[in-house]
Amino acid sequence: MNNGDLEGGGDEGFHGKGGRNYRPVVVHDRAVLEMSSMDPGSSSSGSQSSIRKIKVVTQGNSDSDGREGSIPENGGANGPHREHKLELFGFDSLVNILGLKSMTGEQIPAPSSPRDGEEVSITNGHPKPSDVKMGTMMGVFVPCLQNILGIIYYIRFSWIVGMGGIGESLLLVSFCGLCTFLTGISLSAIATNGAMKGGGPYYLIGRALGPEVGVSIGLCFFLGNAVAGALYVLGAVETFLKALPSAGIFTETTTKVNGTVSEPIQSISTHDLQIYGIVVTVILCFIVFGGVKMINRVAPAFLVPVLFSVFCIFIGIFLAKKDDPQSGITGLSLESFKDNWSSDYQNTNNAGIPDTEGKVHWDFNALVGLFFPAVTGIMAGSNRSASLKDTQRSIPIGTLAATLTTTALYIVSVLLFGAVATRDKLLTDRLLTATIAWPFPAIIHIGIILSTLGAALQSLTGAPRLLAAIANDDILPVLNYFKVADGSEPYIATLFTSFICMGCVIIGNLDLITPTITMFFLLCYSGVNLSCFLLDLLDAPSWRPRWKFHHWSLSLLGASLCIVIMFLISWSFTVVSLALTSLIYYYVSIKGKAGDWGDGFKSAYFQLALRSLRSLGANQVHPKNWYPIPLVFCRPWGKLPENVPCHPKLADFANCMKKKGRGMSIFVNILDGDYHERAEDAKAACKQLDTYINYKNCEGVAEIVVAPNMTEGFRGIVQTMGLGNLKPNIVVMRYPEIWRRENLNEIPTRFVGIINDCIVANKAVVIVKGLDEWPNEYQRQYGTIDLYWIVRDGGLMLLLSQLLLTKESFESCKIQVFCIAEEDADAEGLKADVKKFLYDLRMQAEVIVITIKSWDVQPEGGSQQDESLEAFSAAQQRVAGYLAEIKEAAKKEGTPLMADGKPVVVNEQQVEKFLYTTLKLNSTILRYSRMAAVVLVSLPPPPVSHPAYCYMEYMDLLVENVPRLLIVRGYRRDVVTLFT
Repeated sequence: MNNGDLEGGGDEGFHGKGGRNYRPVVVHDRAVLEMSSMDPGSSSSGSQSSIRKIKVVTQGNSDSDGREGSIPENGGANGPHREHKLELFGFDSLVNILGLKSMTGEQIPAPSSPRDGEEVSITNGHPKPSDVKMGTMMGVFVPCLQNILGIIYYIRFSWIVGMGGIGESLLLVSFCGLCTFLTGISLSAIATNGAMKGGGPYYLIGRALGPEVGVSIGLCFFLGNAVAGALYVLGAVETFLKALPSAGIFTETTTKVNGTVSEPIQSISTHDLQIYGIVVTVILCFIVFGGVKMINRVAPAFLVPVLFSVFCIFIGIFLAKKDDPQSGITGLSLESFKDNWSSDYQNTNNAGIPDTEGKVHWDFNALVGLFFPAVTGIMAGSNRSASLKDTQRSIPIGTLAATLTTTALYIVSVLLFGAVATRDKLLTDRLLTATIAWPFPAIIHIGIILSTLGAALQSLTGAPRLLAAIANDDILPVLNYFKVADGSEPYIATLFTSFICMGCVIIGNLDLITPTITMFFLLCYSGVNLSCFLLDLLDAPSWRPRWKFHHWSLSLLGASLCIVIMFLISWSFTVVSLALTSLIYYYVSIKGKAGDWGDGFKSAYFQLALRSLRSLGANQVHPKNWYPIPLVFCRPWGKLPENVPCHPKLADFANCMKKKGRGMSIFVNILDGDYHERAEDAKAACKQLDTYINYKNCEGVAEIVVAPNMTEGFRGIVQTMGLGNLKPNIVVMRYPEIWRRENLNEIPTRFVGIINDCIVANKAVVIVKGLDEWPNEYQRQYGTIDLYWIVRDGGLMLLLSQLLLTKESFESCKIQVFCIAEEDADAEGLKADVKKFLYDLRMQAEVIVITIKSWDVQPEGGSQQDESLEAFSAAQQRVAGYLAEIKEAAKKEGTPLMADGKPVVVNEQQVEKFLYTTLKLNSTILRYSRMAAVVLVSLPPPPVSHPAYCYMEYMDLLVENVPRLLIVRGYRRDVVTLFT
């Protein structure tokens, strides 16, 4: 592969042996570009079929018979070098470049190595040209400036200066500007931490705080944008009716009382606002339905009137003179500046006209709610992230530049407005900007109308796309109606947004709408600040923003300011908005689909788990803090139905070992075979087992281990599973009741091996007999829970009985503790000691002491004894036959007595003694506990050098005819304590 083999080879390559030039595979290679443009869903086999052989097809080298040219197996014209240059790296050498596509969230088929046999065609061609991308100025700064500098500045800002005075107006602008500036810093940090998809702040918050928080705040931000559209529409209509009073259908006159003088003032009718507002909203909706291309064509035209109108306002201020152009105008006057420095809060009517009998009272808090929408709009750049050339450069510079520019404009405007007119003029002339503008008011009227209509158009365009982005994440099923395909217009979401906007227009009162918008935007800004605060504080390895001018303290301050502003405006609106967000959050957490976006909360949980694990250390946990961590061994002693990864009742039993569901279970299974060959099978089995655990509502994790055999696999699990003090401490498995019925002779060896491994690893063991009959949470049990406490187990058997009582299925049962005494003389003392011990443990139980001598007494109505004797005789015969077989095999081969692949020593008298002990214990259990809900008995350890077959006979005789039995062995430590 020389420089001529690839386009653009030139000097970019490097030199190999023999003078040949090479260069690595790059993103612009034709084959790679064509692969990048392949539709992942074009093949029905998609992710199921693996990619095998690579066949490169060029658009200009097809054979004369029309067949596509391909690389011959021996290398073709260029020899074998063309085929084998990158064979060492396999197909992944190209896929790693395409992997950048999957990192941005797009799904691509997972290819495999080319040595597996299937064919893959890679067509050489030119990539599809991408859309024109925007830079910092037109992509971020201008949209933010257009959204921030809106209707509030033109028709409310001079009134705010008159009501609050210059001093408090400067404080108001600085306070709100600082809030948005800090939010802009947090936004810049998050936006420069990686590529962004559609959805704007919803995408940022959702990926930082999780889908529940992202959807709840995203929906509120959607409502804020939809309501903001109504705000801009009403502002445009009000400006139009103020400029052309004759266009009003209805007339409305209000009276202003000034001392003893009453003067009528013509005001705009609310009905006119409603009628014209609905008409304008419908027209804008038709434009939005025309698509984003139409909107982008007309959007730049809205910016020129805004900038020109601001220029005309400032020129008019500097040219103004006393009572010119109207009375109340003083020109730039130090006297007016002094008069307007302090605040003068008054009662007004709904139109904002001062009225001593007005029902609307204004103070600084109310002015914050009225003014804050004038500083919103900083998210306009992030909303266009998909259309930016460089999001990580444009969003920080453009957003913060627009924020600082508008804040400086507001501060200068406060000083100029306060010095150019009397307070009465500021409060009564709501279009003072048009009155004072140069050369005539009509320019300002046109500018205000076009700018507000442009802002309304942007709101009605952005809100549906935000709703569609939330729906496309498939978190909330109820939003499926608003889903759209890539590149399609969200028509249904646009229609829904239009209805919300019309509803707000019908309200007709601008001052009632603005606090609602403020709450929704402040919620969004709080979410952005909290996202950056959490990510900064956690400082995960993936948190590497290019924007370095940020700190968690600034984000925390920004979030605090947002919350303070919310309560300053209206605590009732704040409570309602937070309640709405909480309801959406709760609904999403209940009805929403799970989504793992690598959010900050997951990182927080992870770091908290690491710190907690380190704080636990490697020392033994105190008995007061001991929790059972069961290692549930799912591999059956037989076969389960297909697609059933575990016995259905194992999870029910695992839940019974936890108090109120707290704790963790580890469900583990072993696949026989080679790891390289069965790795994919292990992944599929782990996913299936995890689904089973979730279905059974069991708090636990699934683990699949591939090993040559079950013994080796379990030995590795019991040594390595878990971390520090979070290692499993109890091994739970099913008793192999089927081993003799199905003639599975390998089960005794495996069973004894597992128990011995647990003893060596110092793990407790719980073996469940009668698992098929184990009750679920809805099957209530009555009777007793009987404990046959034979050996010291650290109190594990007592603890398990108490945990069973916390479950609804066993809460009606009572505990009986059976103790085995050597002689009659020991019985009373043992009973007293056990009662005192149980009292100190806060356990209520009946204590029954059984002496070994009583075993030899034939009970009345000895049907249980007869059953046990029958099983005992059968076990004796089987053991005798087995011992005869291994003795004969050893004699024939001339070797020591061998069983289970190792030498054994068999004392037949000892075997007989063990069989007799289990016989008597079984008959005792049948005598006292045949009707018990569950029986717990100590697990005898496998005798050293005994054949595993003999131990299984002991165990079978012990559990004979007992329907539901837990065989328990503790470990070398206490799990309960007497002390507080």
